[in-house]
Amino acid sequence: MSMKMFRQFQKQMEKVQEELKQMTVEATAGGGAVKVVATGDQRVVSIDIDPSVIDPEDAEFLSEMILVAVNDAMEQSQELAKSKLGGLTGGLKIPGLG
Repeated sequence: MSMKMFRQFQKQMEKVQEELKQMTVEATAGGGAVKVVATGDQRVVSIDIDPSVIDPEDAEFLSEMILVAVNDAMEQSQELAKSKLGGLTGGLKIPGLG
């Protein structure tokens, strides 16, 4: 790969990474009682919890719902990044990019 090609690739990569920062995915658990929103660069930006599921006697249940929603959001975010970056890398396995 020539330096010129590498610079073009680098610019395209930076553009896609900026786009991913603006894109969001949403995951829910407990029938929508817990909602997590994450960006395409794997940052959780919000967690919404329906007050009706907050039971001081069963905090473990709420914790489990939050974990399910966060993990699902991260999975969706990684898939989004993989799909956006996949076209750019042409299927190459580049460490840190999925």
